[in-house]
Amino acid sequence: MPSDISQTTNFIAGNWRPGRDRLDIFNPSDLDELAGSYTLAGADDVAEAVAAARSAQPHWRAATVEQRSLVLDAISRALFDGKDELARIAATEGGKTIPDALGEIVRAAHLARFFSAEALRAPGETLGSVRPGVEVDVTREPVGVIGLVTPWNFPVATPMWKIAPALAFGNAVIWKPSEKTPGISIAVTRIIASALEAHGMPAGLFNLVIGAGPNVGAAVVDAVDAVSFTGSVNTGRRIAVRCAERMIRVQLELGGQNPLVVLGDADPERAAEIGVNSAYFHAGQRCTATGRFIVEDSIHDAFVAAMVERMAALRVGHALQQETQIGPVIDEFQLTKNLHYIDTGLNEGARLASGGTRLERPTRGHFLAPTLFTETGNAMTINREEVFGPVASVIRVRDYEEALAVANDTDYGLSSGIVTNSMKHARHFQANIQAGMTMLNLPTAGVDYHVPFGGRKMSSYGPREQGRSAIEFYTIIKTAYRAL
Repeated sequence: MPSDISQTTNFIAGNWRPGRDRLDIFNPSDLDELAGSYTLAGADDVAEAVAAARSAQPHWRAATVEQRSLVLDAISRALFDGKDELARIAATEGGKTIPDALGEIVRAAHLARFFSAEALRAPGETLGSVRPGVEVDVTREPVGVIGLVTPWNFPVATPMWKIAPALAFGNAVIWKPSEKTPGISIAVTRIIASALEAHGMPAGLFNLVIGAGPNVGAAVVDAVDAVSFTGSVNTGRRIAVRCAERMIRVQLELGGQNPLVVLGDADPERAAEIGVNSAYFHAGQRCTATGRFIVEDSIHDAFVAAMVERMAALRVGHALQQETQIGPVIDEFQLTKNLHYIDTGLNEGARLASGGTRLERPTRGHFLAPTLFTETGNAMTINREEVFGPVASVIRVRDYEEALAVANDTDYGLSSGIVTNSMKHARHFQANIQAGMTMLNLPTAGVDYHVPFGGRKMSSYGPREQGRSAIEFYTIIKTAYRAL
């Protein structure tokens, strides 16, 4: 990567170029370490990127499915080959531990490989007409230029599960990643640009614009043919309104306040192991993380005791240190927000069973002790809103029926889970939980790359992401009638 990274922030029409307004990113594990200096794009850069994408997309649309497949295969191989350096970048600027970062890079590589295969088998069909002497072809065509607006918590995997299907099905891409993780976005863009160039694809097919959402993100939404966004509910609502005004398709993956139900027949030690994994790794900065443990009264005290014991053993520290299990939260804004929710929980009557404080470590960083509240009610702020940090609450319930009702009493519906030895309750929960994904005796966080991802209620809007479902967003169906 060039020594003066601030001069090569944005990739537009096949060229790296500087932006404006210097942005310094500091290592959240060590605030005395500058992770990188960058410059931000503006609305005029977006306009140029979209023009380049529109010029390049017809050539990509005309490419054979094998050509598209080979490009995605090259991206996958490069991600696998470069995973160690990419993980170091992600850990340094985002606070993700090295094992977490490596897992994310490998997941992204698998996503590119999966859609490399999907590019070869985009479906279509020929049907007989109800009229004699007529045949009907049903085919899929690319949408055109896709705007992808992605978050900082999974800065490689989340973009790749949008980028890969967009490219696989013949679209051009404008990528607006979070400005909190520019270094890893630039590194991934270099891989994609190299793969496209090596296979003779035109400059402008893939563009990177890094900037603030109200400026650059809004300009993307106003100029493209479709928008796929992952982020906050409030921003998602604004994007949805604007896309509706423009009559373009939109796909939103938003927040979660995910429940994990623990029934009385569960092993409390196993339930606590699942619970810690669900709530606290990656500092709780996962949209699928558990925020609410809904626990049957008969196992409540044993579960809480097992949770507190495990939480005390968690090693919070510098993301690049081998012994660290949980790194820092991303920045001071997120840490302050987490601490505010902790204060709110205490003020509303919750009891702090573990954590709840900022941690001091040898380096200055945004370290927060994993936090568990007990004696909470489902109406409390910490159980209604997404905290997006290593903070979770226990809600005591009488029985399974109350647990299911509490689990469904939320504006969100992304992930969910139940820990039980009862097949009857497990199957009933699977059928009746109001969430897009549910886990039986597994953590709520952790999903496969080859199956649909998405939620209900305020958690998601539009077609599902990942797996074969992705084709629904990134293609348009055409029905053609043909006289014989």
